[in-house]
Amino acid sequence: MDIRTLSYFVVIAEELNITKAAEKLCMSQPPLSSQIKNLEEELDTVLFIRGKRHLQLTDAGKLLYRHAKEILSLANKTSEEIRSMSKGMHGKISIGLVEGSAPNIAANWIEAFSNQYKNVTFHVVDGNSDELIQKLRSGLINLAVITSPCDNTLLNSFKVGQEIMTAFMSKDNPLASIPGNTIDLAMLKNKELIVPSRESINTMIYKWFKEVKLEPKIICKMDNYLDVAALAGKNVGISIFPKTSYILNKQIVAKEIVNPERYVEYLFVWLKNKPLSLLEEAFIDLVKESVKK
Repeated sequence: MDIRTLSYFVVIAEELNITKAAEKLCMSQPPLSSQIKNLEEELDTVLFIRGKRHLQLTDAGKLLYRHAKEILSLANKTSEEIRSMSKGMHGKISIGLVEGSAPNIAANWIEAFSNQYKNVTFHVVDGNSDELIQKLRSGLINLAVITSPCDNTLLNSFKVGQEIMTAFMSKDNPLASIPGNTIDLAMLKNKELIVPSRESINTMIYKWFKEVKLEPKIICKMDNYLDVAALAGKNVGISIFPKTSYILNKQIVAKEIVNPERYVEYLFVWLKNKPLSLLEEAFIDLVKESVKK
């Protein structure tokens, strides 16, 4: 069960057709079939159910496919890292950033790392926290900054910042005329609220209101800050979002939520039990050091 045989198996498992797999691998069909037969004999199990036109993975085949993908990915990363060691640190880091303060926070890390490693490039992906977690799981990115909370059984995480939650409202809303730039949470009683669509944030907001013996009146859930600003500006409701969500709009008044103050935390995350490159591990070390300062 060597790397080459596993790579052949993965292609067949994805094509589910020996002829197509052989064409993709640029080899003839008989030796490919022989490789898989030998693999089945070695493992003492059947990996494929042979049909007239297509193959079907058995349960054992499905298990081997999952692990084979992991083994091949690790082998490729190991090879890349060994080659890169002789050339100095270089490569690309793909990182996801949630809207809000995350881009500002990450800008300092990217600048510092780029100054230290001139041959490193970055690919930055944006999205809400749930979208970024899905991108981590699918392998499109390996690192991300999301808002709390997170699933600690799935993700490694540490706090990299926090931001006060703010109420955005139309200047025509009666609460907009309250002196100062803060508003008590209790004053949002029975007010139509627009909140982030992430369910864990919704749960957190419900908990905040429960602490002051109130129930939030949520009428809309959304993520795009431009849409949030548009609805708030038209007095559809009051938006509860991180402070940096504010978009310059003459129709909107922003007031920080107090008594007590409410914050959202930003977390640096990556998948548990998934190998990272030396480059990514070095970047995580830099981020951890910056947080300590």
